[in-house]
Amino acid sequence: MLQEKDMVNDYLAGLNASLTGYAGFINESHNSELRQTLIQLRNQDESRQRTLYDYALQKGYYQPAAPASDQVVQETKSQLSSS
Repeated sequence: MLQEKDMVNDYLAGLNASLTGYAGFINESHNSELRQTLIQLRNQDESRQRTLYDYALQKGYYQPAAPASDQVVQETKSQLSSS
């Protein structure tokens, strides 16, 4: 039987996968009505993902990576802005 932690992590993984899929579909959608619908669905999933992420953190089901140093953040910003 699945534990709550497993269900939360599985749902988070599914939401993350759907968010990745939406990006591609939105970029390739020519129909503006379909594009708007996909954007709304993506936004709803982003909201669900954040709520579930916060819940998982609170319950100790998820341990995020250590924060990046200020130097790494600045280097990344520089690399992305020069691309």
